[in-house]
Amino acid sequence: MNLRLLALTVALPLAVASAGPVGHGSADGAASSSSGRSAHASSLRSEPTARRSPLGLITSARCGPELLSPDGIEAQTCVMTQGRETWARTYYRNATGNGLSSALSLMVPDGRTVLTRCAVPSAGEPGVCETPRERTAGEAGAYQAVAEFAGATGQGPLLLRSGSNSPA
Repeated sequence: MNLRLLALTVALPLAVASAGPVGHGSADGAASSSSGRSAHASSLRSEPTARRSPLGLITSARCGPELLSPDGIEAQTCVMTQGRETWARTYYRNATGNGLSSALSLMVPDGRTVLTRCAVPSAGEPGVCETPRERTAGEAGAYQAVAEFAGATGQGPLLLRSGSNSPA
């Protein structure tokens, strides 16, 4: 399954589920074997996109390209905006065979950073990690997000870094 289908499959239920109060924590998940995938991951839209959820709220996503590391981590990171709330989300698939950790950062235009750490199980199934939502400060387009994947304890080499503003 490519991340484009994953994004649509995961984003719509999450848009409905995440329409609750501000400050909900991160969503953890895990990623399915990517057998048969080429070493080149296709890019999702790098320009803003908008979707209307069943609740009538518009959610827009500014995403960087899908990236695939030689180690077997595949990820795409986005800045999400819905109404007056903004948060970071990264979609991933961990086909390394080892549990990993992810640090997802949302850089706010006023200089603050929101950091969330997520466990990335080795199941090989698609997963999602996201920061808590916060009231949008300034222009939503000025937000940036970066996800970094490393060993399960956050130690060891950096295996993949994925950003919302990465060139396609």
